[in-house]
Amino acid sequence: MIESTVAKRYGAALFELAHSKQSLVEVGQDLQEIVKAISSNEELLSVLNAPKITTSRKKAIVAEVFAGANTDVINTLLLLLDKKRINEIAGVEATFKKLAADAQGYAEATVYSTRALTTEEEVEISAAFGKLVGKSKLNITNVIDASLIGGVRVQIGNYTYDSTIAAKLEGLKKVLVG
Repeated sequence: MIESTVAKRYGAALFELAHSKQSLVEVGQDLQEIVKAISSNEELLSVLNAPKITTSRKKAIVAEVFAGANTDVINTLLLLLDKKRINEIAGVEATFKKLAADAQGYAEATVYSTRALTTEEEVEISAAFGKLVGKSKLNITNVIDASLIGGVRVQIGNYTYDSTIAAKLEGLKKVLVG
C-alpha cells in the first residue's frame, strides 16, 4: 500500500506523541485493532463517510465504539473525522507501524510458507533475516500459500528473499527452456 502525504504526516505525528509518552506498543496495538475494525465493517465505514451524518454524531459514534482505546488514537480518529480524512486511517497505521519498528529496532516481515510456522522456525527466520536488514529482530506475519510447494519467501519492506521450490523450479525452467 502507498501511503499518502497526509497519512504520513498524521502517522508521524501520532508516532512522536506516543514515543514521547513511551506508549508505542499500546498505541500500535490499539491503532491496529481500530483499523481492522473499520476496514472489516462496511457499515461503520459508510456511517463515518456519510455526508448526511454530522461530524459531532460521527465523533460520538467513534467515542462510543472505541471507548477502551488509547486516548491519543481516539483523538487522531476524531481529527481525521474533522478533516474528512477517515479513509486515511490505514495509511496512518502503516506509517506509525514503520516508524515504531525502526525506533524499537525491529522490522515488519511477511513470511509465505506452505504451512504455519512453529515458534522455533519464526525465531530462526527472525534471527537470520534480521541480520540481513540490520535489525535485531523481525515481527513476522505468516501467510500460508500452498502454491509455493515448499520452502519460504520472506518479504521485508522492498526486499524479497525467495527460497521456495516453486521459484527454484521456475528458475530451472528458464535455464532449460531459454
